[in-house]
Amino acid sequence: MSIFFLTVSALVIALDDDSNSPSGGSKWIYVIGCLLTLLASLIYSLQLSLMQFSFEKIIRKETFAMVLEMQIYTSLVASCVSVIGLFASGEWKMLRMEMEEFHKGHVSYVLTLVGTSVSWQLGSVSAVALIFLVSSLFSNLIGTLSLIVTPLAALVVFDDKLTVAKIAAIIFAIPGVAFYMYKNYLDGLIVERARESLAD
Repeated sequence: MSIFFLTVSALVIALDDDSNSPSGGSKWIYVIGCLLTLLASLIYSLQLSLMQFSFEKIIRKETFAMVLEMQIYTSLVASCVSVIGLFASGEWKMLRMEMEEFHKGHVSYVLTLVGTSVSWQLGSVSAVALIFLVSSLFSNLIGTLSLIVTPLAALVVFDDKLTVAKIAAIIFAIPGVAFYMYKNYLDGLIVERARESLAD
């Protein structure tokens, strides 16, 4: 139930008319883009589940060093693939022009790239740590919740507009998180009763 509410909440944010709409291109290209984005999120959820499977069945070591190793190796592979793609496509030639056209200057451009990289790594390590400490479902739930929190943070930081879609997203997100917390509470009670019955 919590997954349903949070998914609806994220969809409401994604389909907000006030958000960035495609400039040029047909509606079909936009629909295909949305479907591919949905597919990417499903693959990401599968990746989180496979990480949990790896921790439980393959690695079987309960240390935070394993969390860091998992993140380092996956990031290393992703970085290599990205660099190969950058050079194979020839887009590396556009980097200097992109830096020149950045309206805040060269230093801000580099700081933006570095800040984005560090933020993504911290977020990825946190996602893997949540899988390690709780479960892949909880990690995915927090990731989905962040999709809703981001536009709300934009309201405070960038004086963004509060739209009906953002209010609806909040309304759907609250019961989503509440259902998940209540389910965890019930599961905890079941485990506690099982321990008590074994002790007796």
